[in-house]
Amino acid sequence: MRRNRKAKIVATLGPASSTETTIRELYLAGVDVFRLNFSHGSHEDHRDRVEIIRRIEKEIGHPIGILMDIQGPKLRLGTFRHHSVELAKGDTYRLDLDASPGDDHRAPLLHPEIFAALTVGSELMIDDGRVKLEVTESSDQHLVAKVLVGGSISDNKGVNIPGVVLPISVITEKDRIDLQYGLSLGVDWVAQSFVQQPDDVRELRSLVKGRAAIMVKMEKPSALENLDEILELCDGMMVARGDLGVELPPEKVPIVQKRLIRQCRQAGKPVVIATHMLDSMVHVPVPTRAEASDVATAIYDGADAVMLSAESAAGDYPVRSVTIMNKIIFEVEQDPLAQNILDAQRPDPNATTADAICNALQKVTHVLSSTATVTYTSSGSTALRAARERPRAPILSLTPEIGIARYLCVAWGVHPVLIDVASQGADLMEVINAAKDIAVKENFAKSGDAVIIAAGLPFGISGTTNLLHIAWVD
Repeated sequence: MRRNRKAKIVATLGPASSTETTIRELYLAGVDVFRLNFSHGSHEDHRDRVEIIRRIEKEIGHPIGILMDIQGPKLRLGTFRHHSVELAKGDTYRLDLDASPGDDHRAPLLHPEIFAALTVGSELMIDDGRVKLEVTESSDQHLVAKVLVGGSISDNKGVNIPGVVLPISVITEKDRIDLQYGLSLGVDWVAQSFVQQPDDVRELRSLVKGRAAIMVKMEKPSALENLDEILELCDGMMVARGDLGVELPPEKVPIVQKRLIRQCRQAGKPVVIATHMLDSMVHVPVPTRAEASDVATAIYDGADAVMLSAESAAGDYPVRSVTIMNKIIFEVEQDPLAQNILDAQRPDPNATTADAICNALQKVTHVLSSTATVTYTSSGSTALRAARERPRAPILSLTPEIGIARYLCVAWGVHPVLIDVASQGADLMEVINAAKDIAVKENFAKSGDAVIIAAGLPFGISGTTNLLHIAWVD
């Protein structure tokens, strides 16, 4: 199941994509990783989808990644006596801890942690920023605010507080239950919402206990202020542009996106661009040209993966959305400019043997016009180091660990292959010949092609990448 592209596709499953037939079609259309959104659906729904994915994986004989997305805290208004009210610019409005239905003068906001954190001058965004308030009076029980941007507010609308770190755990009781269930199903990645500071990631890691990789969703400006430490603590990042765009001015979001792609590549950690990528395809069979350009820009910038949300989970054209995204990625990657940009933005290698080997692998691949690079890895680190270099030839990552093979499905250019080889003491020529044979079998090489191999000696010891070998296919 070779993909003719290097950037990956993540697709969310939901009501529009819950049958085995549709999930198989999505995979064949180009999905590399399936996202399970635990904000919606029952545990039984998610279990059924995991079982289907694993059946398809076995049938096709290629690893498939599964990402579970935990919900995180949801800050919402309460209800209204007449379900909604209209606020005009300049109005004064009160929010408080009284659970009684709201009216034209006040509304319930049953989150004491918000009142504890807000001060005069703080801003609140309601309904994804459609209504904006500025606090003029604050206590631990209520606040009074001036309406800066008017509009309708209604039952259970979401509330965002830009620039304020709330004194709460970002892992709710629901998240803890969902997390343990998802891990019991064998998910490969856990996406963490609402991250504000490094301790939030540390808390999740203590719960996951190494059973899955952690992908931090960058949604909060406070997380950007702690980016270096958060990036060090996680295994990958998702640029969640919907929530990020509520709390940041829209003109700043593209700059942040490029910064996150660049820093994740420097760290050798996968980065996924998400939200509204082909949003019009929820109900229309073709994307806007602006949406196609949005996907293309992420690929030119070097993102590891792009993601579909409602398009594949609840839209009218889930398979077509994946097909279109696959075509956009393929066309961009054929443009010589795309590789030139990736080469120009290549980060400097660290002063380690593994980085030196993978940096050389990229250069040798280019000089010899190799059709494939091959990495042997037991932890995934060699494959990710090679992916950071963005070589012109795809990366066959050979691993004896099925969990690592699935984990690598989100990484740029990596084609994971599960192998059964001896660990320590394997003969070097056996390793080289196996790499050539697999490159041919997986349709990455043919007679006369050069295959560039990175591995570690003694073979099978994690973290010992120290070998670069050029092999020619017989």
